[in-house]
Amino acid sequence: MNRLNKYGGIMRQTPIMALLPLRCYWLAALLSPTLLAAASVAAAQDAKPAPKAFPAALVEAGGARFVQQCAFCHGRDAGGGEDGPDLTRSKLVAEDRDGNQIGPVVRNGRPEKGMPRFTVSDREIAELVAFIQTQKTLAESQKGGRRGVDAADLQTGDTAAGKLYFNGAGKCSSCHSPTGDLAGVAKRFEGLKLEQRFLYPRDVKAKIVVTLPSGETVSGALAYKDEFNVALTDASGRYRSWAVNRVKFTIDAPAEAHADLLAKYTDDDIHNLMAYLQTLK
Repeated sequence: MNRLNKYGGIMRQTPIMALLPLRCYWLAALLSPTLLAAASVAAAQDAKPAPKAFPAALVEAGGARFVQQCAFCHGRDAGGGEDGPDLTRSKLVAEDRDGNQIGPVVRNGRPEKGMPRFTVSDREIAELVAFIQTQKTLAESQKGGRRGVDAADLQTGDTAAGKLYFNGAGKCSSCHSPTGDLAGVAKRFEGLKLEQRFLYPRDVKAKIVVTLPSGETVSGALAYKDEFNVALTDASGRYRSWAVNRVKFTIDAPAEAHADLLAKYTDDDIHNLMAYLQTLK
């Protein structure tokens, strides 16, 4: 129906039906097979595959085996232990498909990182894979983001400044050598493990030399010391002790030097020294 405009002329209305063909054209274009296929591919790329579910019995058997053979280094939940990395955040575990990555490592070991080889059957590998992958899925489902520290988080220091500190103010070179005891240390310990080693060294035996009243000297690993007695274990494994008021002795305790440095380090010292140590591969 036509109506007058404010100037008295005829104002024609466009019928709604006249717009439909144009709208249908665009709708058809939007819903074309090519566009739908492209949308499906994009959605598939964005969507993460659902974690594989393993039979409960397989996971349980793998958990028991993991505790027996792997937990000492990697922790009971595969989240990392004293020396072994967190397997729930391992790139190798993420890329594993039915044991094709985990199996060879378990069977061949990683001698350069202190991991021994294990003789296991295909069934036992399947059990370990089921447990480790299930723990990975569980860890990723937890709120709060990542649980650990990445090696990249500890690579913010100045390598040159770290080397200077190692050979200078830190006096590290008086006990350690980058071509001796520290050769390859960054391969043996990565990231936080390496930092923990130089900040809080563990299982470092102190050495002691005891001079007896006769003038004879006895040396070995310090086994015990208090205000009354001192004891050592000699090279043959023999335990020997004396009253401190009857002998003279000197103790070399490398770990104490690290403990003394804790009160002297600045944040820059730690970051720089860490950057330098990570170059010793």
